[in-house]
Amino acid sequence: MDHAPQGIAAQEPTRLTAVKRGLRGRCPACGQGRLFRQYLKVAEGCAVCGTEFHHHRADDFPPYLVMFIVGHVVVYGILQAETRFEAPLWVHLAVWPALTVALSLALLQPIKGAVVGLQYALGMHGFGAARARKQQEITGDGHAGAEPHGSSHLHGT
Repeated sequence: MDHAPQGIAAQEPTRLTAVKRGLRGRCPACGQGRLFRQYLKVAEGCAVCGTEFHHHRADDFPPYLVMFIVGHVVVYGILQAETRFEAPLWVHLAVWPALTVALSLALLQPIKGAVVGLQYALGMHGFGAARARKQQEITGDGHAGAEPHGSSHLHGT
């Protein structure tokens, strides 16, 4: 898993491509390997291209996005059902909690994958340094200790 296979292109995907690949549960770098090893457990790395995922920091952002989306859909649905159809209370109690759970479970993994893909594309949380190391291995040049996106560290003078 240290070196990319010969058939994998070294060209980096665009931000949108990396997010789309993550949304589909695929490696944001190559689009072929699996991003998840379990429902919400991100794999340590891509089995196809060797990209490391262990340093991602999706944390609470995917559940926040899911709550935001599902909340808007369900509240709009409740409002429309109540004003247009005057549905009985038992219908509301049967439909909306079930829809909320189903939508939340259906959206959580794709949104987490998209967030990891976005982090990869932006070089956040170690992805930038890992891409620079990988590129250095492919090309065989570069500086071993250099930071790929500029240094924010202040050096004493």
